[in-house]
Amino acid sequence: MSAEFPDFRLGTVLATSFTATLTERHGDAVERIPAPHRLVDWLAVNGLAVDSCTAAQLELARELRESIHAAATAAAIQDALPASAVQVINDCSAQGRAAAILTPEGERRWRLNPASCVEDALGVIAADAISIIAGERDGKLALCASPTCRAAFFDTSQSRTRKWCDMNTCGNRQKKARFHANQRKNPRSPE
Repeated sequence: MSAEFPDFRLGTVLATSFTATLTERHGDAVERIPAPHRLVDWLAVNGLAVDSCTAAQLELARELRESIHAAATAAAIQDALPASAVQVINDCSAQGRAAAILTPEGERRWRLNPASCVEDALGVIAADAISIIAGERDGKLALCASPTCRAAFFDTSQSRTRKWCDMNTCGNRQKKARFHANQRKNPRSPE
């Protein structure tokens, strides 16, 4: 990735990986798709390559991202889904034209046709969000325990007790903070 843009946080769940294009929502927010070409990059990395993106399509993508985040957060805390978020997710899902295909390895992938546009890719992301929020997949929605992050993530761990959206970022940061706090409380005695 270019040094001028922050790296993408990539996960195994398309919809929650998409919401991770805005991180540290309750701290110093980091926008990982600040320009249309970065959305094109993110979509390509996630198997949804499109040729171009306009500023209006980027705004639609951000609206979908925030709607998924709002609905996933509500689902994680077992609250009512925000009607406006549900509407955006449903509209994006209905607008998309992509086909689910089966790979020789037995995995589902999405195929966009050569004339596909950003809206088609957003339709795939919206459909993925619907399957997660509706509880159709094995796992549970949870919120990152980091007070500055609070990202919604899909926990597929065996115990369903994962605390962090990403152990390499939020989890590691919290472990380091705990370690340093313990070091300050219990300094080594000089020998």
